Amino acid sequence: MKIVILGAGESGVGAAILAKKKGMEVFLSDKGTIKDEYRKILDESGIEYEEGKHDEAQILGADWIVKSPGVPKKVEIIQKIHQKGIRLSSEIEFASEFTNAKIIAITGSNGKTTTTSLIYHILKNDGFNVGLGGNIGKSFARQVAEENFDYYVLEVSSFQLDDIQNFRPYISLLLNLSKDHLDQYNYNYEEYALAKFRIAENQENDNFFIYNKDDEMSMNLLEKLEIKAKMIPFSTKIKLNEGGFVEGESIDVKWEDEFIMKIDELSLVGNHNVANSLAASIAGKLLNISNESIRHSLMNFHAVEHRLEKVATIGGVNFINDSKATNVNACYYALESMKQPTIWIVGGTDKGNDYTEIEDLVKKKVKAIVCLGIDNQKIIDFFKDKKELIYSTSSMEQAVRVSKSLAESGDTVLLSPCCASFDLFKNYEDRGRQFKEEVLKSADPKIIN
Repeated sequence: MKIVILGAGESGVGAAILAKKKGMEVFLSDKGTIKDEYRKILDESGIEYEEGKHDEAQILGADWIVKSPGVPKKVEIIQKIHQKGIRLSSEIEFASEFTNAKIIAITGSNGKTTTTSLIYHILKNDGFNVGLGGNIGKSFARQVAEENFDYYVLEVSSFQLDDIQNFRPYISLLLNLSKDHLDQYNYNYEEYALAKFRIAENQENDNFFIYNKDDEMSMNLLEKLEIKAKMIPFSTKIKLNEGGFVEGESIDVKWEDEFIMKIDELSLVGNHNVANSLAASIAGKLLNISNESIRHSLMNFHAVEHRLEKVATIGGVNFINDSKATNVNACYYALESMKQPTIWIVGGTDKGNDYTEIEDLVKKKVKAIVCLGIDNQKIIDFFKDKKELIYSTSSMEQAVRVSKSLAESGDTVLLSPCCASFDLFKNYEDRGRQFKEEVLKSADPKIIN
């Protein structure tokens, strides 16, 4: 069988390694430049590849094509693949064909990385032989090729779910839905939401689907869709007979027996993280993990880097890195969890943002707005009649310096940009790391905690 891999990032190179191990004829094509680390792996593995172009004859001569999530589905070569009727799969689809491990797959507009990492932490702490992959960490396909895990916890995006045929998780989770990536879904929110629901489309009645009963779009679509898996809800607003919910100051999960834990014992803060902890606890219960083990894991889990990550407290001012908040809904959760007057660093590459969703939170929680981007005008225009203190900056050094000058003991400086990072930074990780460096630069170590 001839297999062609499109894209030479983590997932593409992982898929190429797995295909080679399975004795397939492998060709990898990347229209951009392949990073040195991946080129070295391809050379050492004896995998044929090209970069800077797509050889259509090679690609369209494939029996099976694996597309990396970073390759847009609307590009010409993808249209030609569809026209020719060649099977086109994502890396998660491809890799799942070669493992009998149980898969726990997590999707949603926000909280995927945190919840995926939390479920992995719960399983790992309980002694499971488990791998972490998908949109996070090491390629799922490469782990299938080189490891022998009994379970995989996978963060899964809508782009990966667009290209599945048989992918069937043992447990799937859909955390929430909000308007994101609509440029890839004909600016149709329902089309995007339905792509997320594909996580459950191949599940059978011996599988489980965990969903958010508070999410309006999820509930609307569940009235139309046929889900064969056992459906288990979670909610922070409604008491449930089965599933996970909030009761007073505690989370409560009812599945066979009952798991109750005080919210203030959770390591993760904010209402959105209460929801994430509920979803993760349900997954733990479905895998027969004891209440004591789940409780221990929820208490000692460390937040994901760049997601409401506490950087330092300097002179009584808290600095929090939420660089991963690349859309308005993600920023909503960050602002909602703020307990102190907040200097908010916001801005970057706009994705068609509508700031009305966070307008009330900004009025209530934000002391000053520090815009960080090449073009800050849209943010300034929206908030100029709502906040007196608005500053425009065009570098991280400048944004942090201005924020420090505005902050007093008892305040929080929050980087939660609402936007993509590509105007000034390589990616959201680069933006977050630069923030942390600038915060800690020239600070007196004696006043940092």
